[in-house]
Amino acid sequence: MFLTVTLSLLEGFLSTLKLFGLTLLFSIPLGLFICFGSINKLKIIRFPIRFIIWVIRGTPLMLQLIVIYYGPGLILGTSIWNGTSGRFIAALVAFVINYACYFSEIYRGGILSIPQGQYEAGKVLGLTNREIFTKIILLQVTKRIVPPMSNEIITLVKDTSLARIISVYEIIWNGSAFIKSDGIIWPLFYTGAFYLLFSGVLTLFFGWLEKKLSFFK
Repeated sequence: MFLTVTLSLLEGFLSTLKLFGLTLLFSIPLGLFICFGSINKLKIIRFPIRFIIWVIRGTPLMLQLIVIYYGPGLILGTSIWNGTSGRFIAALVAFVINYACYFSEIYRGGILSIPQGQYEAGKVLGLTNREIFTKIILLQVTKRIVPPMSNEIITLVKDTSLARIISVYEIIWNGSAFIKSDGIIWPLFYTGAFYLLFSGVLTLFFGWLEKKLSFFK
């Protein structure tokens, strides 16, 4: 029985890893793009983006999952998220938008924390704005945002369990299925070992990354 449960949880965990990986793949660059919009000097660009960030950060991710999955069907009269793959894509869209907004605020804090004098020094050296950002600012920002980014990424590991609200078959779904089918609850607690192991690996990785970037001190 233990082997059967483990194999089932591994199958669900692969779906969790897929959602986790794809969310990071799309939300990290999207967050930087949103950040640039949120600090843009033009109010017509900055204000709408700041409003969207406020809405996303101020509402539960579970609500966003429900709205993104059921909303198009209610508005258009037909669902655009069909089948198992459709539910997964809907969850992915919700996670990417949510975490991109959180990441954008971390980026913004990191960029604004760099002294203005470093921008001015770059201009004195004859660097373009792009060269100043990529060669002087970006690495320093990376060092400063690693701790808050690591917290959000580890939180993402646990938040993937919310995808079950729209019937995405992740590890919690597979674990709780044994309650109905076999009348046992321990597989649900067993899922915690997978989360703890994955979070532990990420914690070690980010600790190593902070040490590698310690030369900015």
